Amino acid sequence: MTQAEDHEGTRRDFLYYATAGAGVVTAGAAVWPLVNQMNPSADVRALSTIRVDVSGVETGTQLTVQYLGKPVFIRRRTEAEIEAARGVEMSELVDPVARNPNIPAGADATDANRALDETGEWLVMMGVCTHLGCVPLGNAGEYTAGGVGGWFCPCHGSHYDTAGRIRKGPAPQNLPVPTAEFVEETTILLG
Repeated sequence: MTQAEDHEGTRRDFLYYATAGAGVVTAGAAVWPLVNQMNPSADVRALSTIRVDVSGVETGTQLTVQYLGKPVFIRRRTEAEIEAARGVEMSELVDPVARNPNIPAGADATDANRALDETGEWLVMMGVCTHLGCVPLGNAGEYTAGGVGGWFCPCHGSHYDTAGRIRKGPAPQNLPVPTAEFVEETTILLG
């Protein structure tokens, strides 16, 4: 092999690599807008978190807010509701999983793992029945504490207790808890 042939091979290799590199850059430039358009828009990102003022929520009542197009129940529970929820044995639950993204995945559905605060006074849950997506009624069903707390979905008969756990009916899972935290004494951040 002469030096001229070796030089020609190097030039040929360079042209192959340069062409391949230009092709990759061009393909990337063509695909990026298609991938980027799948990202959420600015208005959707702005609604991905909301602050809820709970200063007006009295003990034994609940506030329902819209979050990501779904109802969220924010309940300030009574001592009787908390006691009723904490008195439930895990073996009595249809769904033993907490369904709470604020704690480690797969945690037990104890009342402490579903409540927002350590005292158990605040309970925040998505207000959508896990059977077919209906909105359960508050202070209803067989698992209230003296007629207070608990939820009942009249569409198909699912009963949830004072911690939002499915206890009876066709719903397969507990009402899910959204990502939530207190950011001020009377303000909850959802999302």
